[in-house]
Amino acid sequence: MNVWTVVALAAGLVLLVGGADFLVKSASKLAATVGIPPLVIGLTVVAFGTSAPELAVSLQASLTGQAEISLGNVVGSNICNVLLILGVSALIAPLVVAQQLVRLDVPIMIGVSALLMLFSWDGQLSRSDGVILFLGGIAYTLFLLYQSRQEKDLDVKSEYDQFGARSHSLKSLAFNAVLLVAGLVMLVAGSQLLVNSAVTMATLLGASPLIIGLTIVAVGTSLPELATSVAASLRGESDIAVGNVVGSNIFNILVVLGLSSAVSPAGIVVSPAAISFDIPIMIAVAVLCLPICFTANRVSRREGALLLVYYLLYAGYLAANATNPNSPWVGWIGLIVVPLTLLMLALLGWRIWQSIRHKRLAKQTEHH
Repeated sequence: MNVWTVVALAAGLVLLVGGADFLVKSASKLAATVGIPPLVIGLTVVAFGTSAPELAVSLQASLTGQAEISLGNVVGSNICNVLLILGVSALIAPLVVAQQLVRLDVPIMIGVSALLMLFSWDGQLSRSDGVILFLGGIAYTLFLLYQSRQEKDLDVKSEYDQFGARSHSLKSLAFNAVLLVAGLVMLVAGSQLLVNSAVTMATLLGASPLIIGLTIVAVGTSLPELATSVAASLRGESDIAVGNVVGSNIFNILVVLGLSSAVSPAGIVVSPAAISFDIPIMIAVAVLCLPICFTANRVSRREGALLLVYYLLYAGYLAANATNPNSPWVGWIGLIVVPLTLLMLALLGWRIWQSIRHKRLAKQTEHH
């Protein structure tokens, strides 16, 4: 493999992550300058900022006729966000999950994942499908703005408020405007490098652009989510860690994939492999979040470890299947997944039973 292809891929990832960071900081400062409330800035800018690499790469891929990378990027990123990012964050510290996420945001994530499957069933995401998804993204953003007025958690408020420090200095305004432009340029340049090098690697390795999008591109564009969630977990702000993942997954499908299929001249062709395997895996991973988050409203270290193992097995399956579909490793991975799933269900069942038992004991204590 040409060493310059790997260098271009790495440079693209660096530009994407750096550009997203510049964009978030400068956009939040400029928004605060014109009087937008800090909490609103945090809810919208954080969601957009961590998904900016996915958006830049997917749009670039769609406009250059590599729409399969666009689909793989979103599906792979959503799987990576839950299995890898939540897994790593929970290993650092058990994650407490807000009731709103369990009641509303996780079901919305499951719903939009199922909607993507429905739209993909005919083998294509048409422009009209993209417009519907994008309008859903606008509706979700408006919902976030409404929810910001209802937010009571002081930790969440303080986290969001850091994005809204207001400055009336002309020098500061000019600096943030330059930073905003620099961030946009870095995102565009990084996405071009990443898409071009990913296509080259797919050709050299004999893998499809979908596989490259599901693995290398997906992990690369998920780095901002990983950094945000791990940092929040280290600070003990698990609401931010979990909310960032769930919100980003919803944003990826509705806005990133919606806009990408809307601007693509022929829409996005969805391969049979994506319909039969990758999108169902994404839906299953989204559904898995509900019982994990529901049990005692927390993601334990054991569950985090299992999520991480699931991701390693998924990545291993993709790699084995891409290099040699007849490899025995493909079958062995399937044999490992079933016992792990049964173990996960057993753990969840045990925690639900423990939760019910504690509630019963608490009621008995109250009566006495």
